[in-house]
Amino acid sequence: MNTTKFLATLLVTAFALPVFAQTATPAIGQTQRNQESRIAEGVRSGELTRPEAQKLQQQQQVIRADKRAAKADGVVTGAERRKIKREQAKANRSIYRKKHNGRTA
Repeated sequence: MNTTKFLATLLVTAFALPVFAQTATPAIGQTQRNQESRIAEGVRSGELTRPEAQKLQQQQQVIRADKRAAKADGVVTGAERRKIKREQAKANRSIYRKKHNGRTA
């Protein structure tokens, strides 16, 4: 009976951790969506040239890859979260600078 409870707990934990990891970064996910919207809006408005937009999209791909890697083990650590947030802050500055540098498409 004790072994059965242990296995049941282990099974529940194995399925719950990935779900927890996916929901452990909602603010990061929202920031990601906002940044991608800002890039798309910059392309539509002509504030971003195609090469600028491509560079910004590459930055977003790195952030997405780091986010996936952080979630891969089922636990997003504080250090992983800080790294992603730093990358997003840098991306925010890049988006702003490129949208306001006077170059147009």
